[in-house]
Amino acid sequence: MSTRSIRRSDDDSEDDSPELAAVQAALAAEHAAVYGYGVLGGRLDGKQGAEARTAHDAHRARRDALARTARDLGGRPVAANAAYALPFAVPDGPAAVRLAAVLEDRIAGAYADLVRATEGARRGDAAGALREAAVRSARWRGGNVAFPGLAERAAGADPAATGPVEAAGADGTR
Repeated sequence: MSTRSIRRSDDDSEDDSPELAAVQAALAAEHAAVYGYGVLGGRLDGKQGAEARTAHDAHRARRDALARTARDLGGRPVAANAAYALPFAVPDGPAAVRLAAVLEDRIAGAYADLVRATEGARRGDAAGALREAAVRSARWRGGNVAFPGLAERAAGADPAATGPVEAAGADGTR
């Protein structure tokens, strides 16, 4: 699943503001999270299934809000990819839980960037989204990380393990 496949249309400006670029990156990350929760939700039941549905709904709401923000900033919201390549196979519940934690870590990273790029109310909203992602990640993982959204700061973190999710076909392959 990729958060790195922001496509420009012919009428998009090449000199987008850093704020708009961060909003678009967070929007792309939310598209990937919505997809990912759609995959993992079917592999969880009971309390975990309910948590996955709640997280899916939260990501859909954040995605919709970010699309409005992108338009408010004069941009054209980045579209979701048709499909995303998962970072690993998700054949069962334990793998689904692991994917949920990875998704939340990646979302936290996108919102950390958005916090850095914005001011005022948008910064507060981004910080709130970062906090929510960090809490969900800790719940899925059963523990937290020192600096949610900042993998390079987490002690012993492998940046490759928490890098961007790749879109299926983003590089022209399937």
